[in-house]
Amino acid sequence: MEVSESIAQAAEAIANADALLITAGAGIGVDSGLPDFRGNQGFWQAYPPIAQLGLSFTDMANPSWFEQKPRLAWAFYGHRLNLYRRTTPHTGFTQLLELARSKRNEYFVFTSNVDGQFQKAGFDVERIEECHGSIHHFQCCRPCNTTIWDAGHIKVDVDEETFEARDPLPRCIRCNTVARPNILMFGDWAWIADRTDQQSRRLRDWLKQLNRERRRLAVVEVGAGQAVPTVRMKSEAVADMSNAKLIRINPRDYSVPRGQIALPLGGAEGVEQVYAQIQGK
Repeated sequence: MEVSESIAQAAEAIANADALLITAGAGIGVDSGLPDFRGNQGFWQAYPPIAQLGLSFTDMANPSWFEQKPRLAWAFYGHRLNLYRRTTPHTGFTQLLELARSKRNEYFVFTSNVDGQFQKAGFDVERIEECHGSIHHFQCCRPCNTTIWDAGHIKVDVDEETFEARDPLPRCIRCNTVARPNILMFGDWAWIADRTDQQSRRLRDWLKQLNRERRRLAVVEVGAGQAVPTVRMKSEAVADMSNAKLIRINPRDYSVPRGQIALPLGGAEGVEQVYAQIQGK
């Protein structure tokens, strides 16, 4: 099938929907200038000091570093936090939000990204599920309690040459132990999932309401790869359960179940072309 035909089908599915579920992986942020951690080479290119240590993303994204080498751990997560704070979401976010707000039953976002770009683009915080948590919220490393706090006022100063975080490191608001981002890491038994669980309940309630009222749903997936297939599995499960049309926008991993729509395009380009088709441009 020609890409132009797929774009037309995607535009029709979105235009006819009563609600949108927007699902997104790391690929949606690439067009905003965020690094692509696809494979060790991409990760090491973004973090040369970690390349010198021979650590992969999987190695680095482990909560044990906050105990073993907290300055290194906070150099990695502090650098990412500062980068996400500086980054402006690309126009695809704005276009998705405009389409979503026009729907009778509006929208919900399900994302594995921890960067907060959807919130920054204006999406309602009550309509987002961050299944892997958020770098903009912290928790205790132990944890000594289940408190999750907003880290908007906390600054992390990173020495780019030594790739170590300078004092003061973020600390638990209860016991003063080193804090960590409220992100689900690899081999992570200390992640406090309460915030994400609340988001998940809101998404489930919304989907149940749509099904009760027999609303037409379209699932728009952007930049979700197969390496960690959480988002892809969610997209397909919801589409199957709700008899919804799935639109998968991905330049590489664009295969879809039978009857669904694949757009082999980057996130910003794919959204822009579908948006333009809907607007009749």
